[in-house]
Amino acid sequence: MTLRCAFIGLGVMGYPMARHLQQNNFPTTVYNRTSEKACKWADAYQGNAASTPREAVQDADVVLICVGNDDDVRSVVYGDEGVLAGLKQGAIVIDHTTASAELARELAEALAKQGSRFLDAPVSGGQQGAENGVLTAMIGGDESALKDTDQVLAAYAKTREYMGPAGHGQLAKMVNQICIAGVVQGLSEGLQLARKVGLDADTLIKAISQGAAGSWQMQNRYKTMWEQHYEHGFAVDWMRKDLKIALAEGDRQGLSMPLTALVDQFYAEVQKMGGSRWDTSSLLARLERE
Repeated sequence: MTLRCAFIGLGVMGYPMARHLQQNNFPTTVYNRTSEKACKWADAYQGNAASTPREAVQDADVVLICVGNDDDVRSVVYGDEGVLAGLKQGAIVIDHTTASAELARELAEALAKQGSRFLDAPVSGGQQGAENGVLTAMIGGDESALKDTDQVLAAYAKTREYMGPAGHGQLAKMVNQICIAGVVQGLSEGLQLARKVGLDADTLIKAISQGAAGSWQMQNRYKTMWEQHYEHGFAVDWMRKDLKIALAEGDRQGLSMPLTALVDQFYAEVQKMGGSRWDTSSLLARLERE
């Protein structure tokens, strides 16, 4: 049986993710707040565009959402023209938005009341990963729903890990963002010192990247950081949104996360420098702003 899909949200991630669905023979209807973008997508990939979330999901077996934050998710799910109003019984809803675990649990409950299943499945890998169909999805919710939709997720997520009940996908994504923040700050300080003392960046990274200091950030971002190019992926605004969610969860759990809080404030300084849309490696720009 061919699964029909609806994709809600055609940002830098959602646009190519929906394309992978259509190109992997999952007939897809899209909705985007800016209707022109949905029409452009439909023309480019021979899919369908809907004028409301309700209209988009009416025939869908699987509904995928990828928008900005908790409020954005609620705005497309609830209301007379929302997903819940048009969802057919038995359909599965998968939220790829990086949002709160509280929202995931709320949506799982709301969908269960309508006889539907829910997965929270935030992704990592950035725009490049979405374009190439090699994202990683951290998944919480109804495990049977994952088994029933794994073929759909495989269209753009190379790695799909089930983390536990509703909200656990979002909790895993929080850990991911916390770890990235610390790594990027350390790499930025290291590169700042390397430049100051006259080390050759390529030779340095060749020497240290295969040992304990190595990381994805080092391998993929050191050169652009060294050249002061910060237009290569996940934006500072989005990272601050994600770190706010992580810090709030830490507070809820009674945890102290001083490094995460500090790096979040460093990103706030980058925003004040005009770097809201720079990628997260721009922490080095903050160090070198003088």
